[in-house]
Amino acid sequence: MRNLYGTEGRSCTVQLDEFLKFCRVDLRLSARTVERNKYAIRRILEVCGPNPTRDQLRDFLASIENESTRDNYIKAMRAYFRDFLGSDVASTFKLSCPDLAPAWCPSKKMVQEFYYALESEKERALYLMYATSGLRRGEVLSLSMNDFDLESRTIFPTKSSSTKRTWYTFFNEECQSALREYLKTRRDLMRSNRLFVISSENYYAMFKLARERTGLNITPKVLRFWFANEMARLGVPDRFIDAFQGRIPRSILARHYTDYSLENLKAIYDKAGLKVLS
Repeated sequence: MRNLYGTEGRSCTVQLDEFLKFCRVDLRLSARTVERNKYAIRRILEVCGPNPTRDQLRDFLASIENESTRDNYIKAMRAYFRDFLGSDVASTFKLSCPDLAPAWCPSKKMVQEFYYALESEKERALYLMYATSGLRRGEVLSLSMNDFDLESRTIFPTKSSSTKRTWYTFFNEECQSALREYLKTRRDLMRSNRLFVISSENYYAMFKLARERTGLNITPKVLRFWFANEMARLGVPDRFIDAFQGRIPRSILARHYTDYSLENLKAIYDKAGLKVLS
């Protein structure tokens, strides 16, 4: 087991930097997960000290009411103490049991109603990107101008991990049209290469205001779920829906005997004829 300060009295900052490198290189975690682990471990060490005991970690977790937040801290503890330091100090902490209740999937009419409650070209384009690509919240927000082709409506693969793998995915004509209108309003393309430049405050306000206007609790996660269900209803096989949404296929057939080429995925997406506004 490594001592937090190392054999030569290195600082916590150096140790934390090594841990983050370990997360990126050894564990192959996404940039978002690495950043989340950075925040979590820094907070844990601030509260519990550089070499916390199991009791100290238990008290820390007990102070966190939100289950999702607590689970994120436990995941960070496992990566840091178990995988990086080789310690079993956090080995007894278990993740919460997933909610097995059926997830809520809005109707197309509800998805449309929420869309029309949005105010700006940017908000409408962002919303349709979630609804027609099936990508995760962070994946859409991290898209750069180089990660997609507007004419072919294609989003290019950018990363992979042990549970996530990005193949080509796409957006529909409605989103294409909304993107064109939004990009006409952009005045900061020379300053930022991000497709959607939006502050956290404005991002959450966008959904909050539309939620208040419609009474519908539609989020990027809900739109991702709607996309999967709608594509299944349109006859798209599960393995291709998994590919569009960046999930590692579960079966041998899906992993090794399925054509995930750009041409085939594009043909399957277009044949489905996914629509949001009509």
